[in-house]
Amino acid sequence: MEKINWLEEVEKRRDSLIKDTQEFLQINSVLNEEEASPQAPFGKGIEEALQYLLHKGETDGFLTKNVDHYAGHIEHGQGDELVGILCHVDVVPEGDGWTDEPFSAAIRDGKIFARGAIDDKGPTMAAYYAFKIVKDLDLTLSKRVRIIIGTDEESSWQCVGHYFKHEEMPTVGFAPDADFPIIYAEKGLGDIELQLDFHGEAPPSGRTLLTFDSGRRLNMVPDHAKAVLKVSEGKDDITHAFNEYLSEKGIEGGYTKEGNALFLSIKGVSAHAMEPDNGINAGYHLAAFLQTVDLDEKGKSYVGFISEKLAFDSRGEKLSIAYHDDITDDLTINTGVFRYNREESIGTLGVNIRFPVTCDTKETESLLRKEAEENGFSINKFNVAPAHHVPQDHGLIQTLQKVYEEQTGEKAELLSIGGGTYARSLEAGVAFGPLFPGREDVAHQKDEHIFIEDLVKATAIYAQAIYELAK
Repeated sequence: MEKINWLEEVEKRRDSLIKDTQEFLQINSVLNEEEASPQAPFGKGIEEALQYLLHKGETDGFLTKNVDHYAGHIEHGQGDELVGILCHVDVVPEGDGWTDEPFSAAIRDGKIFARGAIDDKGPTMAAYYAFKIVKDLDLTLSKRVRIIIGTDEESSWQCVGHYFKHEEMPTVGFAPDADFPIIYAEKGLGDIELQLDFHGEAPPSGRTLLTFDSGRRLNMVPDHAKAVLKVSEGKDDITHAFNEYLSEKGIEGGYTKEGNALFLSIKGVSAHAMEPDNGINAGYHLAAFLQTVDLDEKGKSYVGFISEKLAFDSRGEKLSIAYHDDITDDLTINTGVFRYNREESIGTLGVNIRFPVTCDTKETESLLRKEAEENGFSINKFNVAPAHHVPQDHGLIQTLQKVYEEQTGEKAELLSIGGGTYARSLEAGVAFGPLFPGREDVAHQKDEHIFIEDLVKATAIYAQAIYELAK
């Protein structure tokens, strides 16, 4: 058979690839639990994105299936074995500070800008077009191939849990949802909630922390934080010190006064929780400032624990949980959600920990519980998705290395990440692109984008990969 020029095949479809990617990105597919229904368990936008992809697959002659609106798949090929391409259509909240509207899919400087452009709707469309090329060329496959479409990868992964209760597990597969060349190891993912104990509290007096609010998701560095204080006297002293703090740290913020209420706010920089140091945690800064204000007992306990045990320490050293291994590097920790309400006796912290492959998560939990209890907190929730690791000599990795090297002319180094992809849903699954070496990782950040040239190149890589794995 004549050697296929995969990049040439993609170039023939370049205009429609760009157009369909833009259309797909223009669907606001952020989780909306208020809209949840049996026909849209994660909200109307996510359901619209799922239906968009399934309808496209049906129109192009693939076998498609909607699995109770939790997930779906697009299938082609024949044989007993199944190759999986695991994608997701949900995106994280858009956040603030965008140059263009976050769902406009505007094109500037050879890039498509939108929430989901790189994580994961742009790569999902690349994988779809790659699959369509294999089908259009009428290539003989000895295995079935499925694009499996998830709908809540950015939150609780209920979609894949539900999907694999009803559908078969692929033999091998990849998720186009991280970096090239190949992610062969992923850290364990821990979602933890800490709760401040309000029992036996003395009545507040003087300067009282009424509310503290920051962050939307555990897997994002919060880019905004606000607090309300009840201050009987000395407001000007606090606002003067606040302005000095903002100036010293080089960050934005502001305040307003209403009667005896003082409203403080700080702007940070959002980033993915797998490397919190790429962002500026607004919640940490607000707590650090408030620790300098003489607050009521519980307010002081809340901001004190944040400042002394969590703030500006992405490696968990202050909590005595630091850990490192040579496969997946350092343990990382991000406080993504801060909620405090004095009137309702609520004081919670939502923490995301990324565990190296060899880390004993039970031991980490024990250490964390000890630190929490010593500081007036308890652990409400400690949920861990285990780390994932595919041996370097596995056939899946050998095939994808060959494809990547043939398509790029560069060595296919094996990487590990702190992020979690759907690849860990498979026994033999890896993350494979779309971010090329040297490109900035803008997932979960403002002005998220994908280079059109990278979208085209990734599509060619995915097309050859699908064929090589299934031929």
